[in-house]
Amino acid sequence: MSDIRLSISIKEENSNMFKRCIRKLLDSTFIVGDKDEKMYSFIARESNRQDISDYLRMIGFDVFVDANVRIAMLKPHEADEEEVGLKRANVVTFTTEQYHLLLVLWEVYLENLGYSEENAVLRGDLIDKIKAYEVDVDKTKLSAAMKLFKKYDLIDYDTKDESEDAIITLYPSLQFGWDIPQFRTVTAEYQKNEGAEAAESEGKAGTEATVTEDSLGTEEEDEE
Repeated sequence: MSDIRLSISIKEENSNMFKRCIRKLLDSTFIVGDKDEKMYSFIARESNRQDISDYLRMIGFDVFVDANVRIAMLKPHEADEEEVGLKRANVVTFTTEQYHLLLVLWEVYLENLGYSEENAVLRGDLIDKIKAYEVDVDKTKLSAAMKLFKKYDLIDYDTKDESEDAIITLYPSLQFGWDIPQFRTVTAEYQKNEGAEAAESEGKAGTEATVTEDSLGTEEEDEE
């Protein structure tokens, strides 16, 4: 690892916003322009982004800014990604059910693109979608998952409103909310289950076909 040198100069009028951006990234990984316009506008400026990047480098992190979807994301610094002993503090391990919910939320996000300025879904419609995709979660697990997604700025909603008309805002940060190795595991598990169900369906169809052929043979014998 090379020597670490830090040389940044933050103007007094920018110091508060600089600190807020650092703390926000360390706390929730993302700064979403649709939610935190001032912070995103600040970090999106090249000079500010570079200062924040240099500061984060001291603790093994960096910041990635995507101007197309207007998000800033905390990520491990390239030089420290394989460094032994450095904890990846911003990596959250989701349960299988939570990953399935993320997939549903991302599907809804994509379906809603272009229809309105705010990408949102009603709680009741989301629950219907979850049932349609056969995601097995009860009310308690769903509530815990949604609170976790809200903490990391993947979605936003009023935690006090549990009605079917409650509005859940979906953010483009959903597409970055994956830990790739775990995502592959969940995807493989899903495909395995799909394959097993397909094989079972084919087996039932084959059995029904055999029964039908046997019945026809019996009828022909009766006619003779």
